[in-house]
Amino acid sequence: MMEKKKPHTDPRILRTRQLIKDAFVELLEEMDLQKITVNRLAERATINRVTFYLHYRDIPDMLEKMADDMIEDISTIFNNAPTDQTSLEESGWKIIENLLEHIAEHANFYKSILASKKVPIFRDRLSMFIRDMIVTRIDESERSSRIITEIVKKDILIWYEASALIGTIISWLQNDMPYTPSFLAQQFALLHPRRLNGES
Repeated sequence: MMEKKKPHTDPRILRTRQLIKDAFVELLEEMDLQKITVNRLAERATINRVTFYLHYRDIPDMLEKMADDMIEDISTIFNNAPTDQTSLEESGWKIIENLLEHIAEHANFYKSILASKKVPIFRDRLSMFIRDMIVTRIDESERSSRIITEIVKKDILIWYEASALIGTIISWLQNDMPYTPSFLAQQFALLHPRRLNGES
């Protein structure tokens, strides 16, 4: 599958937004969200207030746009599923591994916004995205759909799967990622309900 190209953005804009993002993560580690102001962000990011307002209306708008960017990055991972896997199940676990690799590459950001409860918008948006992806994969798998009908209510399975994945990722981050993305993805596959593999 061809990777979708993002629209070209001026490198200076990307650099400034990264400075703001890094400053936000640093400040979030030091204080509550309510104490983070545009002045503090601008000072930490070594930019002026005017520059901040060229990118965001205010702090809530910044959080919304950062959450949008996070979901866009994660969506790209899911939309570029490997085509050389032998089954839907195998490709699913490879996507999880790619997701974990992405999170590991941006560990400071994800640890600050997912592993703490200071900024719920990021965890909420990720939960919603993961639930949607699980629904899609369940609908794509006739075997899973049959098992859901016969044994497990679909909504309960979706809640369980999404909570298990997100909870594992958060615990992994909170414990300073003691396992590699590949190993964790393999372990998660082993913990996956056997009924979804069509086994008794």
